[in-house]
Amino acid sequence: MSKTAGAEEVLSMSTVKDIHWLGHDTFKIAGERTIYTDPFKIKKKDKADIILITHEHFDHCSPEDIKMIQAQDTVIVTTADCAKKLQGKVKTVKPGDKLTVDGVEIEVVPAYNTNKQFHPKEQAWVGFIFTVRGQRIYIAGDTDYIPEMKTFRADIALLPVSGTYVMTADEAVKAALDIKPKIAIPMHYDSIVGTKNDAKKFADALKGKIEVVILEEE
Repeated sequence: MSKTAGAEEVLSMSTVKDIHWLGHDTFKIAGERTIYTDPFKIKKKDKADIILITHEHFDHCSPEDIKMIQAQDTVIVTTADCAKKLQGKVKTVKPGDKLTVDGVEIEVVPAYNTNKQFHPKEQAWVGFIFTVRGQRIYIAGDTDYIPEMKTFRADIALLPVSGTYVMTADEAVKAALDIKPKIAIPMHYDSIVGTKNDAKKFADALKGKIEVVILEEE
C-alpha cells in the first residue's frame, strides 16, 4: 500500500467513527452537518440537518420516524412519491441529479432490482453519494448488484447484504469490488430480513481485498 493510500484509509476510518448504525438502513452521520438516512424505528428525538430517503417503502420512508428528527430547518432529500407523504423543506430528486444542501454535495444514483420485482427500475428510486469531511459516502438504498455501480466512486460504501428484497451477501461482494471503496459497511440485515451471518459472510469474502467494518447497532 502506498503512503497516500494508507493516509486515505486512515481518513476513511476516522469518518467511520462518526457513522452510527441505528438498524436496517438507518444511519446517523455526524460531520459538518448531521445527516440521517432512511429513518426507521428511531429510538430517541434528535435534530437532523439533512435527511436522505431512498424510496417510499414503509421501512425507509416513515413520516412518524422523520418527525422524531425533523426541525424547522431540516432539509429532506427524496423521491417524488415520498415527497407527497412529507412536510417541511423537501427537495425532490431522481437518479442522475446532483445538488448541494447546506454545503453537503449529494449525487443521486439509481437503485433497483434486476432479478425480482420489489424495486422496479421505472420507479426511479435512488441511492445517494454524499460528501462528509472530504469523504464520499455511498448509501445504496434497496438495490441489487447493478451495472451502474462500475461508475460509482465512494470512499465508504453502505451496502445491503440480506437478499430477498435486495442484494445477497455474494452480490454485495461484487458491488464492493466494482465500487472499490476504502471501507464497506453492511446494512439491511438483522431487522426485517437477513441475519448477522449475512454481514459476516460479506466481510469474510472481502478479506484482504476491501476493509469491511460491521457496525454494532445503536
